[in-house]
Amino acid sequence: MDPLTVSIVVSAPREQVFDYLQDIANHPEFTDHYLVDWHLTRIDSVGRGAGARFRVKAPGNRFSWGDVTFSEVERPHRIVEVGRMGKNNRIRTLGVYELAAGSADTTRVRFTLQTIPVTLSDKLMEGLGAKGWLRRKNQRAMRRLRSILERGEGRGPRVTVAGG
Repeated sequence: MDPLTVSIVVSAPREQVFDYLQDIANHPEFTDHYLVDWHLTRIDSVGRGAGARFRVKAPGNRFSWGDVTFSEVERPHRIVEVGRMGKNNRIRTLGVYELAAGSADTTRVRFTLQTIPVTLSDKLMEGLGAKGWLRRKNQRAMRRLRSILERGEGRGPRVTVAGG
């Protein structure tokens, strides 16, 4: 799938936004409307190497488990996560959070997601509306991220080591 990008402006300093995003245990708080049953892949949930496994609540999705790991963490402007999902974890994913400082302690958060399907059947499934669905879910995640960082509202569950 071609990369999809969503962005939002948050009324918080870039360092604060970065500190929140570099802890993968915080991600279920703003993505639990479509990513559920989170489990950390290691005890330390912060920085390079931190990762998690989760289920994707997509319509008609028979192979719902996926995982991501932070492969690059460049303070305070970029976090790259790589992962796999789908049947036998054969679809590779690449997600990039880019943070740009704005005026008056604001931060533009841009998230770009790319999936790399391997088989023809994976490509066909993505062609049947997956990109639009993922764009809507990620736009909502960005709005939830903003409400959490600005007002502390709408917080979902924070994942723990045991996933509970």
